[in-house]
Amino acid sequence: MASRERVETRVLGVARVLWLAVVLVACVLPLFYMLLLSVRPLQAVLSDPLGVPSPSELNLEAYRRVIASPEDGGYGLLSFFGNSLIVALGSVVATVLLSVLGAYAATRLRFPGKNVVNVSFFAVYMFPGIVMAIPLFVLFSRLGLRGELPALIVIYLASTVPVSVYMLRNYFRSIPKGLEDAAMVDGCNRVQVIVRIVLPLAMPSIAATSLYVFMIAWNEYLFALLFLLESRDNWTVSLGLAQLDDISVSATVLMAGSVLLTLPVIALFFAAERLLVEGLTAGAEKG
Repeated sequence: MASRERVETRVLGVARVLWLAVVLVACVLPLFYMLLLSVRPLQAVLSDPLGVPSPSELNLEAYRRVIASPEDGGYGLLSFFGNSLIVALGSVVATVLLSVLGAYAATRLRFPGKNVVNVSFFAVYMFPGIVMAIPLFVLFSRLGLRGELPALIVIYLASTVPVSVYMLRNYFRSIPKGLEDAAMVDGCNRVQVIVRIVLPLAMPSIAATSLYVFMIAWNEYLFALLFLLESRDNWTVSLGLAQLDDISVSATVLMAGSVLLTLPVIALFFAAERLLVEGLTAGAEKG
């Protein structure tokens, strides 16, 4: 019996390793190939797309063309990065602020219709974003906000706040209420309890929520196209990258733009890896 259990354990261990290897290759190989294409000369890519470049072949010309302004023969992606940072960081700050307050209220406070509010937060997220596209386009056009970055932030808030409240609410439930009661006995008011007790303990979940919001705002294309197409100076990086998907643009330049688009999210993930794992795990356990 013991021998059979050992065999099953070994088989499951090998299967787990093989599965992880397959997932790793499926995730890493496209990124690695994209990086290789971005640093190879165009002629070398056309003659041997799957070839491994020699050190003498490597160059950053594609990156220079992507970043340089149109006046210098480039595509001006660097200025679009600044717009995307404004939108992404603004969305993160506003979403986290509203979601923390909403999640705390849904977890700790008692008020009429609390259950309806909790269900509504998640129900809103179930509606596809395209449903709101035309009404928002008409509304923002009449308000004179079409083509402005703040309008994009408001749109992203509508799609990220409900699910962010849901994520944070699950984590807030894991925080012992006795800690808050003790702080209030010591003279803290509700706001001080949130700032001094809840936020430090919920930092892993807040980090996971922030990365989620950042990825949505950084990569989103549909609403950016709908509201910013006529204002090139306010284009986000996703719109800037879309202009590279043209037959006149070389594959190396397109891959260089794709690498630059991916780097901020990867850097944020590795910078906050520990907090993200704690936040996602705790949220899953409580959910």
